[in-house]
Amino acid sequence: MSLMILGVDPGSRATGYGLVAAEGDRLWHVDSGCIHLPGTLPHSRRLARIYQRLQALVAQYQPQAFVVEEVFLAHNVQSTIKLGQVRGIILLAAGQADLPVFEYSPLVLKKAIVGYGQATKTQMLLMVEKLLNLKISNHNTADALALSLCHHFHCRWPQPLATMVSL
Repeated sequence: MSLMILGVDPGSRATGYGLVAAEGDRLWHVDSGCIHLPGTLPHSRRLARIYQRLQALVAQYQPQAFVVEEVFLAHNVQSTIKLGQVRGIILLAAGQADLPVFEYSPLVLKKAIVGYGQATKTQMLLMVEKLLNLKISNHNTADALALSLCHHFHCRWPQPLATMVSL
């Protein structure tokens, strides 16, 4: 029985998603991509598109876990608010599917994937490509797949390194 993990990298203009299946030490890429959201589209419609795509992914693949990056503080208040709304949509999609949500800090994520907490986006992308033996076209997709991989790695360790979100 394999574990299907859906990682989601929230963004108001581009939300990445990455599905990874794991069975023991074996990992494989199932699906990934980026939900591109035009700036001309009203924010409420962008949120609706994210929600609809996540619902479709859950229906198609039936993951056992949702994984997102922990909240961080941004310098721009408006960006922080919009990002919080996107995260709310992600949590809603997980909650309606009755799926547990796990969060990892950027430091834990980078250490799990690259082995260094200050890794760059490019280093993360290259390591995810190597771990899953595929070519990735953007950082949003790479970050989402990295979240799925991070969760798999931490599920195998006895101590809880993730924060589980209560819905």
